[in-house]
Amino acid sequence: MITRVDDYLHAAPLSGAIPEQVGPFTLFRSTTVWPYYARPMPGSSTVIEPGDIDELRARCAELDIPLSLEWVVETCPSLGPAAAAAGLTVAEHPLLVLERAEFRPVSADAPCEILPAEDAVLRQASAVASLAFHDPGTSVGTAGPVERDAKAAEQPAERIAAMVERVANGITVSAGAFTDEGMVASGQHQAVGATTEIVGMGTLPSMRRRGLAAAVTSALAEHAFANGVDLILLSAADEAVAAVYERVGFHRIGSAGAAE
Repeated sequence: MITRVDDYLHAAPLSGAIPEQVGPFTLFRSTTVWPYYARPMPGSSTVIEPGDIDELRARCAELDIPLSLEWVVETCPSLGPAAAAAGLTVAEHPLLVLERAEFRPVSADAPCEILPAEDAVLRQASAVASLAFHDPGTSVGTAGPVERDAKAAEQPAERIAAMVERVANGITVSAGAFTDEGMVASGQHQAVGATTEIVGMGTLPSMRRRGLAAAVTSALAEHAFANGVDLILLSAADEAVAAVYERVGFHRIGSAGAAE
């Protein structure tokens, strides 16, 4: 299971990046408007050393791109200590999966819909996610529909155009939860073969603690399972956030590492 997850995470960036080998890493050089990262090669038994990080840092500097790493801790346990020794900030997050037989559909008072490839709708979804990640966690905050609309107007045209293109081409599937005040939660999944990952899940801070994230996750899972996927994965910010996804049937299989 964890090997399959690692393989997916190595394949997923290829829809928006060009891979380049740098020592034991694959550096994904973005061809879109958002940056990617480097990952250790799946299945490699190489022990990562701080010098490998320094080589990657030098290449990122040549390309004028941020140094960022993501990996599955259980498949490359040496990377975290090496990254920390090389001066990077290292974090680990719960890594969860969901199989069809474990799926427990969840609904909320706000209806959930799969979103069309339309500028205005995806602009709102991007704004919801931006506000959610600016105020992370599960505690109720202040940002709501007024702040969402202001943030939507600020979203770069190139970013929204790229989102529209990916949704139109079936690379990304987006979903949102709606009230009378518009979209209040959003998220995405992006399948590669029979595996997909739920990403970008966020709820307007003022609308938290209403089951909206679980409901949007459930809608994305239903779509994925209805379209040939049999394994869904995600990484949660922390244990409290992981508990939201466990309501839908996700369970933890390991940890996702990140360093920058």
